[in-house]
Amino acid sequence: MLGALAAPVAAQLEPRELVPLERERVVSAARRYLGEAPMTIIAFPAPRSAGGPHDFYSEGDYWWPDPRSPDSPFVRRDGETNPSNFIAHRDAMRRLSQIVPALVAAYQITGDTAYARHAVAYLEAWFVDARRRMNPHLRYGQAIKGRATGRGTGIIDTIHLVEVARATWVLERMGYLRGETLAGTKRWFRQYLEWITTHPYGIDERNSGNNHAAAWALQVAAFAQLVGDEARLDSMRRFFRETLIPQQMAADGSFPRELARTKPYGYSLFQLDVMGTLAWALSTAGEDLWAFTTPDGRGMRRALAFMYPFIKDKHAWPKPPDVMYYDQWPVRHPALLFGGLALHEPRYLDLWKTLPADPTVDEVVRNFPIRQPLLWLRQGADR
Repeated sequence: MLGALAAPVAAQLEPRELVPLERERVVSAARRYLGEAPMTIIAFPAPRSAGGPHDFYSEGDYWWPDPRSPDSPFVRRDGETNPSNFIAHRDAMRRLSQIVPALVAAYQITGDTAYARHAVAYLEAWFVDARRRMNPHLRYGQAIKGRATGRGTGIIDTIHLVEVARATWVLERMGYLRGETLAGTKRWFRQYLEWITTHPYGIDERNSGNNHAAAWALQVAAFAQLVGDEARLDSMRRFFRETLIPQQMAADGSFPRELARTKPYGYSLFQLDVMGTLAWALSTAGEDLWAFTTPDGRGMRRALAFMYPFIKDKHAWPKPPDVMYYDQWPVRHPALLFGGLALHEPRYLDLWKTLPADPTVDEVVRNFPIRQPLLWLRQGADR
């Protein structure tokens, strides 16, 4: 829904201008992915899950055995990931989120239908084929031993479906994706969209008051765009204006709930990217959410201005270093791209171009769900 941003995108960075920067990176990755057969969560049994083989399962990141009593319920250690967690379903979904968008971006660049055909095979496996597909719910996400078989916080795991949904949307608009694969994939996302907006776990995420609420909203927006749910898109625009900005952003553009964590730098960057992508994806011809401000001036312009100096020079960061993975940030944050385009700020685009585009550390990949900018500029070019 980028009608309002079509003119600024065309004026500053059209897809054809981005192709020379992206071609080698995208096509080389997509060429490798052609050799990888689709593999869904069915291939990875989860013995501690309360669900079945088609149910996504993960375990709370920061929960550990109680050192005083190993058989007792797990205890929380914020920011410290338990290496014994079951992560196979997460890894499979993240792999999906790397492969399908790259294949579709390569199809955009080259026109080679081999890339589109392989992307469709992944969509069929994950969302259509009854033998292999994942069930459209997340009742068993981020379970905690002795405390919960699943939690609302687990919904953040499916933020990695946002760019998969976007890639599906692009494939449809390019005229390639049709028939039962398209109908079945949309049906899956429509069912999951209904679940995350009505199930108590989804309501918990909406009301969380931190990056989980923003990540929930970005999923709702991306999935609603794919299936054409205008009512939910309008609802997310109101949620952005009336809840996320006024309740999560401070007057200086920072996100206090993220700064209070043991990984304030990484969490602030993640929240900035999610909010920036949400503003970009929800903007319309009549409403540019990157330009939205509250009466006291809070908005995405101020949020990006707050973090920009610390992305450009991490040594200027005024908080203590994150307890883990501090050295692996920053990367090529989409907020810099979307903000640079929407706000006509070349400095943001210039910095974005210099940053690593394909992080390999799992924790960074987990918090970097938007990796294929060509997919997000396509609509502006089409309108």
